[in-house]
Amino acid sequence: MPTPLVSNIDLRQISPAKRHAMVFRRFADMQPGQTLELTNDHDPLTLSAQLEVRSPGQFSWEYLEAGPQVWRVAIAKRA
Repeated sequence: MPTPLVSNIDLRQISPAKRHAMVFRRFADMQPGQTLELTNDHDPLTLSAQLEVRSPGQFSWEYLEAGPQVWRVAIAKRA
């Protein structure tokens, strides 16, 4: 069964200083089994590491597209 998509955030449209905080808020509001899709202009690997520190083991991270111009990532909240 596909995981329900919560929303898609195009981080390219958001000020860099506000990007990570927005993702952390959205993730905190998600229910287990829901997915957040991010679109970015660079690899959001730092975001993945920060999310792991904040929410260890509580999410999966799947690259849907990996550059060089656009990166898309699906972040699913685990139970």
